[in-house]
Amino acid sequence: MTEHRHEGAFTEHLFEYRSVERRKLILSLSITLVVMVVELVGGILTHSIALISDAGHMFTHSFAIGLSLVAIAIARQPPCHHRTFGLYRAEVLAAFVNGLVLLAIVGIIGYEAIMRILQPRDVLSITMFVIGFIGLGVNVASILILHGSHKEDLNVKSVFYHMVADAVSSVAIVVGAVIIHISGWNIIDPLLSIGISVMIFIWAWGILRESGKILLEMAPTGLTSETIIEDIKKTFPEVKELYNTHVWTITSNMLVFTTHILFHDTGSASRHRESITRIAQYLVREYQVIESTIEIVAQSGAVCEVPQE
Repeated sequence: MTEHRHEGAFTEHLFEYRSVERRKLILSLSITLVVMVVELVGGILTHSIALISDAGHMFTHSFAIGLSLVAIAIARQPPCHHRTFGLYRAEVLAAFVNGLVLLAIVGIIGYEAIMRILQPRDVLSITMFVIGFIGLGVNVASILILHGSHKEDLNVKSVFYHMVADAVSSVAIVVGAVIIHISGWNIIDPLLSIGISVMIFIWAWGILRESGKILLEMAPTGLTSETIIEDIKKTFPEVKELYNTHVWTITSNMLVFTTHILFHDTGSASRHRESITRIAQYLVREYQVIESTIEIVAQSGAVCEVPQE
């Protein structure tokens, strides 16, 4: 039996795009794992809870990248009879899990920081400075690797935010090490950990909120069904009204649209079919709708099917 694989231009472009991101993520993962080990060992040797916290954050960063790579591999599987949209949403699920892991890390870091405030320890500030500076350099390199990709893909966006948070926390560690060395205020170390925790929580919540909207099949941020309805009626004068309109996201930049449409005149079937074709093309061009289902409503209110030639 011959296996048939049906792919459109959009699917082929998406697979090519994912392949590029995969190479970037692998490179970022490699350098992150190295720095994670350096910060963990350095944190233990210098008695710095801030470095250990950042190493934990690096671990979640590594976990996020690894999960993203798995999600990309799964999403590349072609659609079939029981996976009609493929497994693209695996990327969104990965982003959601990344957010949950970050929240757990926030709790751990916060607890350890409070304990360190109650039971302070001397910190080797110079070693802390050197390791923090190395971590900062690697974080900046990772940000440059994925710069621009985070704007297009939610899964890569979650990883990108991990790296931004890592970079900011590395800056805080470097500055904190200088302050500790000059003033001897060891309490700066756990306070930095609490600051890192707050920053991680803010970004984690944003990722959970955005990925949650997709998993709940809500309209994408900044777009509603009413927006599309009004745009279609304005752009296509022959359209009188749209009913039962739904728009939702499969994964980043992959929208699905369904509606019942009522035309001003009863016109011929071929004329209506031509209008529907133009509307579908407009949705692809303006809203990145990969699939649209548009049914015609007769003047009587019944749903009609346009015969195919």
